[in-house]
This record gives sequence, C-alpha cells and structure tokens, in this order.
Amino acid sequence: PSSGSVTIDGENIGTSVPNIGYMLQQDYLFPWKTIKENILLGLEIRGQLTDETEKKALLLLKEIGLQGVDSLYPHQLSGGMRQRVALVRTLAIDPAILLLDEPFSALDFQTKLKLEELVSKTLMTYQKTAVLVTHDIGEAIAMSSRIFLFSAKPGKIAKTFTVPSILRTLSPFEARQHPVYNDLFMDIWKELDQLETH
Repeated sequence: PSSGSVTIDGENIGTSVPNIGYMLQQDYLFPWKTIKENILLGLEIRGQLTDETEKKALLLLKEIGLQGVDSLYPHQLSGGMRQRVALVRTLAIDPAILLLDEPFSALDFQTKLKLEELVSKTLMTYQKTAVLVTHDIGEAIAMSSRIFLFSAKPGKIAKTFTVPSILRTLSPFEARQHPVYNDLFMDIWKELDQLETH
C-alpha cells in the first residue's frame, strides 16, 4: 500500500491475522476431498475445527439447500451447487467481512439470479458485511447498499452511488423489477460511458 491502513473491528489487518472470508469466480473445491472435507478446510487450517464448529458448518450446508451431499465429491455437483458449497466454506469460519470476487460470473443467468437471492438472504440472516466486486451493473444494484464506480489506470473511485432504501428492502430478484432500479441502472450506465470516453 502507498498510504493508509485497513482495519476490521479496530484491528489493523497488516499486523494481525484478518478474519476475512473470500469467495472467487471459481469454486476452487479440492476434487479429491468430499464436500464435507472441503467446507471444513478453513476451520481446520485455522485450528478452529471442533465438534461444535463442524456441526454448525454441516447445518449451514443444509440451510443453503444442500442436504445429503456431504459425502459426495465436487465433480458430482452442478456449477451452482459447487458455488453454494464454496459459500458455506467461506461462512464456516464466521468471517467478520466477506470479499466476493465476481462469485456468479461463471454461471448461467438463471443460476446466477438464484444464487444472488441465496447469498443476499444468507448475508442478511447472518448479519455479514460483504464487498462484492462485479462488472454487472444489475447485480451491483440488486445486492448492494453502496456502489463504488472505479476508473481505470490508475484505479480510483470515480463516483459513489447510494442504492435507494426501497431497493435495499427487496430481494435481488424483486429489486430488478422496481422502477427505481431502472433509473439507477441508467445513471450508472451513463457514468461508465463517460469514464470510457475520457
């Protein structure tokens, strides 16, 4: 970093082990491990694997709609199911903040919309803060409270948009149907277009 610091719950992440969950475009599940072994991996690495944390992780797998898959291997699941397993693995360590790096970009549109709904509901249920990186304007609006638009070379925050409270009370699917969604989409689109022109 050129300057400044990043803190989570008052702890500087440069001097402590940050409690961060990270979910990527690909699920990166280990193909030789069962689903159960994959979701417990973070807990194991952190030395937090106990009967209680294992039970919570398996319960989360059930809550996310994947009951009975814990003894299967990743190749036996669909792309959407694998990404849900990746979400459970991320949440199992009970992170203070989640970094979601285009987690739905490799999925077909219908699966993407279903996972947006699921992730949004899960984050609200467990009261988690997330930073979502996406190139999809609609996804940003449907899943966020604030949107930071970056300019390129060098990457700087060009503009910040606050998502209206009416959209934040709706599920991502419902938000996409609201007239306010379209207005905000066009505002962001115009701003992006201006950034590319300059």
